[in-house]
Amino acid sequence: MLGWAITFFVIAIIAALLGFTGIAGAAAGIAQILFIIFLILFIIFLIMGRRRPRV
Repeated sequence: MLGWAITFFVIAIIAALLGFTGIAGAAAGIAQILFIIFLILFIIFLIMGRRRPRV
């Protein structure tokens, strides 16, 4: 998921440099949403991994 966020971020940068502001804004918004979802899932799995006793 982090890879997708980085991909959309790169698309947003390229679109902004070329002057496509609508596409740049949409790609940046998608990148932000994916990055936030990635962080939330990372924290959840980090907490879950620490709670389970290892055998």
